[in-house]
Amino acid sequence: MGIRFLKISVIYFLIGIGFGMFMSISHKFQYAPTHAHINLLGWTSLALSGLIYALYPALAEKKLAIFHFWLHNIGLPVMMLGLIWLESGNSSVEPLIAAGATVMSLGIICFTVNVLKNLKTSSEQPAKSKIVSY
Repeated sequence: MGIRFLKISVIYFLIGIGFGMFMSISHKFQYAPTHAHINLLGWTSLALSGLIYALYPALAEKKLAIFHFWLHNIGLPVMMLGLIWLESGNSSVEPLIAAGATVMSLGIICFTVNVLKNLKTSSEQPAKSKIVSY
């Protein structure tokens, strides 16, 4: 599950960078909130979640991790599309943004509950690193 989170996070990273380039080239900086949300809630949050799931594989085996993945990755694109439309001047999409944000927030709540409930204290060691030190 950690690998799945890391792979989807780099897709959001690519989208965020591409969106930033679009804004820079077109000088349409009204989309900065969408750009920031894609990078923070897509790239950064999912990458950190993926690292936690990779470091503590017992967490990744829980249904809460699966719920987290799907709720986050259904809600975030819905919220981002709505935000783009809002920034383009269409205020009627606010319910769409709220719906996407709610679904994504439920995913984040699943992650929070998973970590708080299932991450054990010092008795559970993180997964062994495959990084070679020189």
